[in-house]
Amino acid sequence: MARKFFGTDGIRGRTNAGHMTAATAMRVGQAAGRHFNRGDHRHRVVIGKDTRLSGYMMESALVAGFTSVGMDVIMTGPLPTPAIAMLTREMRADLGVMISASHNLFEDNGIKLFGPDGFKLSDADELEIEALMEDDLDLASSADIGRARRIEDARGRYLHAVKQSLSDAVRLDGLKIVIDCAHGAAYQVAPAAIWELGADIVPIGVSPDGLNINSGCGSTSVNALRIKVIEEQADIGIALDGDADRLIIVDEQGQVVDGDQIMALIATHLHERGQLKGGGIVATVMSNLGLERYLNGRGLTLERAKVGDRYVLDRMQAGGFNVGGEQSGHMILLDHATTGDGTVAALQVLAAMVSSGRRASELLHQFEPVPQLLRNVRFSGGKPLEAERVRKAIAEAEAELAGRGRLVIRPSGTEPVIRVMAEGDDERQVESVVARICDEVQAAA
Repeated sequence: MARKFFGTDGIRGRTNAGHMTAATAMRVGQAAGRHFNRGDHRHRVVIGKDTRLSGYMMESALVAGFTSVGMDVIMTGPLPTPAIAMLTREMRADLGVMISASHNLFEDNGIKLFGPDGFKLSDADELEIEALMEDDLDLASSADIGRARRIEDARGRYLHAVKQSLSDAVRLDGLKIVIDCAHGAAYQVAPAAIWELGADIVPIGVSPDGLNINSGCGSTSVNALRIKVIEEQADIGIALDGDADRLIIVDEQGQVVDGDQIMALIATHLHERGQLKGGGIVATVMSNLGLERYLNGRGLTLERAKVGDRYVLDRMQAGGFNVGGEQSGHMILLDHATTGDGTVAALQVLAAMVSSGRRASELLHQFEPVPQLLRNVRFSGGKPLEAERVRKAIAEAEAELAGRGRLVIRPSGTEPVIRVMAEGDDERQVESVVARICDEVQAAA
């Protein structure tokens, strides 16, 4: 069944345009409220948000939707996505909602939904909610309309959970850490958690004004962090995105470290302590071939899932893995969280530094990536990947790379774009393959 509202990570788009309006948000609240209005207990939903201006509008609309179908609402204010997942489960709520467009700029917003177990909803649940959004929904009687309240201790609850992800024996004394919170949801909690563990903190990206989230800062724009790390002679730099479910690192030399290298370090650190489950990790089809070779060389496996952290999570749960993530920086550590948590992942990296006594530049370059190139081709309509000329070009490229590299071609789940990625030992060959396929896609679009 084709999706109208939900993409690979909830509903997302430009605010006050298309689907991302207050009217849609209210409808989501009504439909999701009806879908989860099961049993004879008092039903409850937890709603959090990041710091973008439109969060106020979307929050109010969602509250109206949920209360109109009889659900009580608990609002937390700005908190990371993983905090909402945690609070949903801890507070025995039927549903959790995070209002965020993640790493996008302030003009966009989104709605992410979590079930009572703290995990993102399944495709089946999302499709059912979409179907309910199109139907006439019964509203609650006047006496059964839900109540809404804002809680003040949500930040402290999450801070405690984050610190509990480390052993009590781990202290960060002596480490100087620059942390960039992207003017986003973690602007208070992430620096506080790391400071309370003993580190000397230099925070940047912690002055949200509703319009500056992810703007020239955070995990998708790390130049300011690189400059600050060098300027402060810090031991490491940590970059989160707008809702803090993503982590990118800068080492003490100013070199950027992506999710693949972070996963390699965390997997190695846990494996050496007998704490890695599943015999390896789960990543996506976009993770570098160098990571796979590195893990294989240590007797570990790399299981690949579709792009999207919930598909990574599905594979983790099916195979009994406790570490998974994406090259872009989503890190899922199931021993500590039900979804990606950039702060928790950062603490695991810091713990490895403390226990080894080694610098970030030594620890976070575990393998040599093979040349990899990703290009996006925008199209205006149709299905260019079904064109004969495109299929022929792809087949020829796959034959050319056989045994020496990989080819991944997929449509974006959020915009009319075809993503063409190739990697292999020969950089020129990789560039040639990507260029030829992109040319054919453009010609067919």
